[in-house]
Amino acid sequence: MKMSTIHAKLLAIQSELRAPKDQFNGFGKYKYRNAEGILEAVKPLARKHNAVCVLNDSIQSIGNRYYIVATATLIDCENGQSISAVANAREEDTKKGMDGSQITGTASSYARKYALGGLFAIDDGRDSDALNDGRGRPDGSDEAPDALFGTPGAELTCERCG
Repeated sequence: MKMSTIHAKLLAIQSELRAPKDQFNGFGKYKYRNAEGILEAVKPLARKHNAVCVLNDSIQSIGNRYYIVATATLIDCENGQSISAVANAREEDTKKGMDGSQITGTASSYARKYALGGLFAIDDGRDSDALNDGRGRPDGSDEAPDALFGTPGAELTCERCG
């Protein structure tokens, strides 16, 4: 009998998760995914595997800069085990057309996206955010991949829990 662990549930969710780049930046001419899109794909899988994903933010001051620290946590509803990933984003001092709360919200969204990407192994490094050059993928295309990791339908086995 296999023991259900948070690692086994995370593996199952990671292997089933598809979070395509379904947003388009008209200025930079690239496709991207956001935290809301990732959560939309994660929620039914978390329910299927009797787990829940929780996001929390905190603020950290380093020198004279403020960072939003986002934590994405997957919790096993059966035994309470959890696993987390953390990402942070720096708040800009000012951003044209935005007030302070909007600047914080933007940093929060960015940090949450990368915390979710880390937890669910979906930030494939081909995001324009990661490249920071506005071109999208390194091959110059802006196509969203069908699968963000592995081969669709491939069987994955966790070395730790089988």
